[in-house]
Amino acid sequence: MVHLRLYITKLYTVNGGALLLNIGCMMIISLLEGFGIYMLVPMLAAIGVFADHSGLPFLSGGLDHFLPYIPKNWLLPGMLLLFVVLLTGQALLQRYQSILNSQIQQRFMRSLRIDVYTSFMKAQWTFYLRQRKSDFSHVMTTELARVSQGTNLLLQLTTAVMFTLIQIALAFWLSPSLTGLVFLSGLGLFVVFRRSIRNAKQLGDRTTELSQIYFAGITDHMNGMKDIKSNLLEAANIDWFRSLTRRMEDNSTQFVRQNATTQFLHRTAAAVFVVCLIFASLQWLHVSPEKLIVLILIFSRLWPRFALIQASLEYIMSMISAFESVSKVQQECEAFSDPSLLAITSSAARVPSAASGLYVSTSARPPLFLRSGIECNGLDFRYDGTAEPALRQINLFIPAQGMTAIVGKSGAGKSTLVDVLMGFLRPTQGEIKIDGRVLDDELLPQWRQSFGYVSQDPFLFHATVRENLKLADKEASEKQLWEALHFAAADSFVARLPQGLDTVIGDRGIRLSGGERQRLVLARAVLHHPPVLILDEATSALDGEHEAAIQAALERMKGQMTLIVIAHRLSTIRHADQIVVLEQGEIIQQGNYRQLEQEERGAFSQLLSYQSSVTATP
Repeated sequence: MVHLRLYITKLYTVNGGALLLNIGCMMIISLLEGFGIYMLVPMLAAIGVFADHSGLPFLSGGLDHFLPYIPKNWLLPGMLLLFVVLLTGQALLQRYQSILNSQIQQRFMRSLRIDVYTSFMKAQWTFYLRQRKSDFSHVMTTELARVSQGTNLLLQLTTAVMFTLIQIALAFWLSPSLTGLVFLSGLGLFVVFRRSIRNAKQLGDRTTELSQIYFAGITDHMNGMKDIKSNLLEAANIDWFRSLTRRMEDNSTQFVRQNATTQFLHRTAAAVFVVCLIFASLQWLHVSPEKLIVLILIFSRLWPRFALIQASLEYIMSMISAFESVSKVQQECEAFSDPSLLAITSSAARVPSAASGLYVSTSARPPLFLRSGIECNGLDFRYDGTAEPALRQINLFIPAQGMTAIVGKSGAGKSTLVDVLMGFLRPTQGEIKIDGRVLDDELLPQWRQSFGYVSQDPFLFHATVRENLKLADKEASEKQLWEALHFAAADSFVARLPQGLDTVIGDRGIRLSGGERQRLVLARAVLHHPPVLILDEATSALDGEHEAAIQAALERMKGQMTLIVIAHRLSTIRHADQIVVLEQGEIIQQGNYRQLEQEERGAFSQLLSYQSSVTATP
């Protein structure tokens, strides 16, 4: 119930007056519908079905005063015209209310989508290290779609409740005893079927769980399709998928079966109560025929509303599971929100890239141009849930305008150190200084404008080469694009593409080779001339020729920007100003290539020896 209250509160907060206006329209529509039913009696009296309508309130005490002044030949046309006006007015209001319902629903969903997506964008990098990407896609698609459907059902439920209350009031006006009997019977059915509402909540929870498993599995299988094919795992994955879809089918069928059962029982009860109503009215209560006609019409329309309310409650309770899932992931994001990103999201404008729909930032914050360098003092970092720290007592100075290489075995902490330097991870202990200023939440937004980053797993969007490059600088000219491509040794293969810069390169750049993707991402990184360029094993997929070309380009950049390079192949860092050797999160050696090479018992020499032996092996 907590999430239901939170859901309704948020719905009201987003829509406010529109929601109240919608409820007002519901009341007027319900009143018009009730009055339309009520007007059937004088119409029937006008054509001679009833001798009079003295048993009906309002008609006997109010309308009778005006009837003597109306010519008899005008009475029936007048009644019919009034009836048409009532129905037309009701239809116009229902049309307006339908549009208003859609606006309320879509405004609420737009607000919810923006809130959730903004929470994703503001979350710290550590949040993404512990979550599955498929969970985010699942929330933004399936779960939000279920919330949207539930919102529509909630509005329908409100309409049904409003109609029911007004019709009950009208019926109570005509016959309190019969109305009380029917009302108590309806409440009795709700009490009897209250367990089905709890079951609907449980089935909704199960739907969320199975849907999450489905999304995660499909995402993993699509990402690992090459491994599945190479290991002949198609049959095993098909069996898994068949089993999962069977469980999803059973869960959905079980919910529909439960809902259909309650609907059947409600309709059966409706038939029984209408018969009992007629019998009791004629045999015991001696209700007048005109009253009985109106009551039968009211209750015949009212009882299905009880069934609709029951069905809507079940569907809404199953939807609440989806809203819980959305709220949970949003709360987790907010718990890991990065305060430094508030300035970025509030001050940065977003400009769409031509056809792809990609957005580039046009933040007015200037980058930091290093004058002295980056200093790490007593830096420690520990990932959540791990006993051993990933970094221990890192004391390091990275001079500006120079090239610093970070090397070490796999798992030594190289990428972790770079993530801490970029501000993606917050040190557990110690501090980072940029030109003597502590890297804090105030400085971090500006610092993030100051570096270009190229990872060993390059990411490209499903767009053209031009659009991928212009993510870095939307104002870049054709000449600047080709200069960046030339720097990254990518101009030759781009020139050979079918449409050159306007070639679509596929999802994650799948139409390109690994080396071509790395070079393209490198070109994008240097396009806006960042003061600091970070290469995280960014040349690992390059052949010797292209690696040599990029090495030469990096040599030319020394003195123009600060270079931080994580290198696996030590030959690529021969000309680095300083090399930092990490082992188990600690700095164990530091110096230039020649110095470290001469330390025969040092870790760097051992790495060189190992790579030389591997290279020499035929």
